[in-house]
Amino acid sequence: MSEAEPIQLSPRSGAGSSSSSVSFAHSAIASTVLFTRKELTEILDLYGRKVAAGEWRDYAIDFGREKAVFSVFRRASEVPLYRIEKNPRLARRQGAYSVIAATGLILKRGHDLARVLGVLEKTVRLAAV
Repeated sequence: MSEAEPIQLSPRSGAGSSSSSVSFAHSAIASTVLFTRKELTEILDLYGRKVAAGEWRDYAIDFGREKAVFSVFRRASEVPLYRIEKNPRLARRQGAYSVIAATGLILKRGHDLARVLGVLEKTVRLAAV
């Protein structure tokens, strides 16, 4: 599997009934927007650093027909702190990737996921004396 290929999800082998339901599930998966392996690695690397720092504790991933969303939570019972979205319809305009705060404010949008995720990184600055 190459870096550019999306991660394919397949239905469980024991959970199905007839072959028509399996082909329907496969066609539904093919029409959804997914994160590629490289994109998911970048997101999970950031998530791991934030968990280690004690800032984030849980996440959720949603795949839909129009966009894929990675939501970050401080606690599982709260609303997401941030949503990292991939919307291919916006790829030629503002960029397919965006980071959205809990209030709905778009913090950063762009074509490069690493630069968009940079808005969530805390930079330590030393004051010159």
